[in-house]
Amino acid sequence: MELAVETSATAAASAPAETLRRDQSVAKNLFFGEIVEENLFPYPVMRERDREMLGAMLDAIDDFLAPQHSALKHYDRNAEQPPEFIQALRDMGLFGLIIPEEFGGLGLSNAAYARVLAQTSSHDSSVSLTIGAHSSIGMKGLLLFGSDAQKARYLPDLASGKTIAAFCLTEAGAGSDAASVRTKAVCNDDGSWTLNGEKIWITNGGIADFYTVFARTDTPEGKMTAFIVEARQPGVSHGPHEDKMGIRASSTTTVAFSDVRVPADQVLGDVGKGFKVAMTILNNGRTGLGGGAVGGMKTLIKLACAQAKERKQFGKPIADFGLVREKIAQIAVDCFAAESAVWMVAHYIDSGCTDYSLEAAISKVFASEAVQRASYEALQIAGGNGFMREYPYEQITRDTRILSIFEGTNEILRLYIALSGLKDVGATLSELKSAVGNIFNDPIKGFGVLSTYMRRKASETTGYGTDKILRELHPGLRKAAAVYEKYTVELSKAADALLRQYGKTIADQQHAQKRIADIAIDLFVGLCVLSRADRLVRDNHPDKDSAVTIADIFTRQARRRLRRNVRGMTINEDKSIESLAQSILDRGTVSWDVV
Repeated sequence: MELAVETSATAAASAPAETLRRDQSVAKNLFFGEIVEENLFPYPVMRERDREMLGAMLDAIDDFLAPQHSALKHYDRNAEQPPEFIQALRDMGLFGLIIPEEFGGLGLSNAAYARVLAQTSSHDSSVSLTIGAHSSIGMKGLLLFGSDAQKARYLPDLASGKTIAAFCLTEAGAGSDAASVRTKAVCNDDGSWTLNGEKIWITNGGIADFYTVFARTDTPEGKMTAFIVEARQPGVSHGPHEDKMGIRASSTTTVAFSDVRVPADQVLGDVGKGFKVAMTILNNGRTGLGGGAVGGMKTLIKLACAQAKERKQFGKPIADFGLVREKIAQIAVDCFAAESAVWMVAHYIDSGCTDYSLEAAISKVFASEAVQRASYEALQIAGGNGFMREYPYEQITRDTRILSIFEGTNEILRLYIALSGLKDVGATLSELKSAVGNIFNDPIKGFGVLSTYMRRKASETTGYGTDKILRELHPGLRKAAAVYEKYTVELSKAADALLRQYGKTIADQQHAQKRIADIAIDLFVGLCVLSRADRLVRDNHPDKDSAVTIADIFTRQARRRLRRNVRGMTINEDKSIESLAQSILDRGTVSWDVV
């Protein structure tokens, strides 16, 4: 069931140009009680050029990595990918996946690129991270914001892998709060900049020659600017390899800048607009992470099936036991759902949609958590063997743990999902327009400017109440569709009620924001699952019945979560949790003991 996505380079087989609403965000419209059906159905398909290229490429990746599994395990233990292995990745063209052909790259779409990372991740996460940190974020800013001269100067060597890229944003005091970076760049009289500061936890930091660096500039144009910095420039250095829990073989170091002179022609994008550059890169690059998570889940399914069929207990294979079968089925449901969402987001990017930030955040949150659940359950199926380093489960479990932390922690992304949706609902009301106009200059704290929300009926402000939203869905999936139609309306009601209740203090209500975000996640992912299942049924796919079963299972599970989160908006234990947390924080420990 591998589906990648049509790009704007060719006619979109799934969503013709005249029907795809490129200026509309599916996720944001959910907060208004609306389902943008044109952007969901039919499910996108792979463009022919990518299909042809991927056929040979995926086989080549398997041929290269499969015989090296013992070596990859050794790299994990020693926490290093040797130079000859990095060179082999170069020789395979894996550093030029998304770079245009005119610069020596392969020119893959985001969808095809994510599919490649799914394949490399099915063997080893550190391999995907070395490739992904280079392409998804390291040099993505150059592709998105670079001048023609910058692209001509750097892209050929980046495509060949002669130059490897890294993304330098995180600092000791600026992790999720990216706007508070302290690395500073001061403009000199000749237009150059002097850069000072240190970045931490930089993937590819020890092997990169090209850094995308974000520094505080405090100019009239804005507070942050993005720069291209070369490792060979005087004053640039990196620390030793970090000793990590997982993804150990990939290079992670600090990168320091001491009086580094950066020429004016190495400013990336506009001066003062670095925050926008950083957020655009992260949003655009999240399909790579999602693709890697999907590849990991597919490997876990294979491992779990083999283990369940081969291991016997009480005279029969453990695959015959209901609780083992439940775990395997659940991993498959989560894998299908994550893949459906990730490739839908890739479709939006490749088709030139202008706003997919919430969808990208949703796909990252869901896929990263799904693969972590899958690794836990597959290890459980393996029993004692799963806990032993001889087997792959423990490394996969260690490797996947980082996914809910980097490229935006899932907690911050949930706040972003909730506040972005609420911001747009509030902006539709005349009394709030001036207050929320610039709300996301500070994406988390910005809601402090909200004035008291005007008390209006939800139906008058959000326009929900449509009686049949999904009109084109296959009849066999209509029952599942009704769940998403109902809870899309409930999300709109909840958004209205929250703004009305909390007004300017909404940013402080993180428990409520989490529930709102989780409702939006289940709705968007569920709609992607429906769309994909609908496509497979209509195309008479050999496994269409399984797709319908998965859609039904996911929807039933989502309905329980949706109902719980909607109810939790008004009936919850939030105050008790806050009180308990404060008492424990005051003591720094718990006071009870059995002695």
